[in-house]
Amino acid sequence: MSDTADINFQKELAALVPNLRAFARSLSGNPDRADDLVQEALVKAWQNRGTFAEGSNLKAWVFTILRNTFLSELRKRKNEVEDADGAFANSLATVGNQASHMDLLDFRAAFETLPADQREALILVGAEGFGYEEVALMCGCAVGTIKSRVNRARQKLATLLAHDSPAAVAD
Repeated sequence: MSDTADINFQKELAALVPNLRAFARSLSGNPDRADDLVQEALVKAWQNRGTFAEGSNLKAWVFTILRNTFLSELRKRKNEVEDADGAFANSLATVGNQASHMDLLDFRAAFETLPADQREALILVGAEGFGYEEVALMCGCAVGTIKSRVNRARQKLATLLAHDSPAAVAD
């Protein structure tokens, strides 16, 4: 790549950092691990910038790198013991008095009960704005599977949060 192409690539990567951090945090549930994941994904993207096909979707490419990095890390750490129920972490947090904060906690708790594949699909489609086709490519499954995961996730969240219909959580 030329110096100009490297600079443009670097600028495009930098613009994706907030979205990458949000996705990494939703995957890992830990801001520090999320930052580490983003850093690893950006390093891998930079090292492999020569393999990136010009004109293709950089955001989807980097999100796929981040997702694969997370899954690899998950496989490596499967035998580690963590604060799975969050009891220790919750003892360190100070809960605010605002109702919106409580709503966020309720949502976070409900969101964590979703299966990992549904959380991932909902974040990529709902929060990151990827199309079903792009998410299906990233996750390596059929478009219908992604649509089902998103629908099931929205329905379960609506039930858990006592909304009248999934449409209340959909958009």
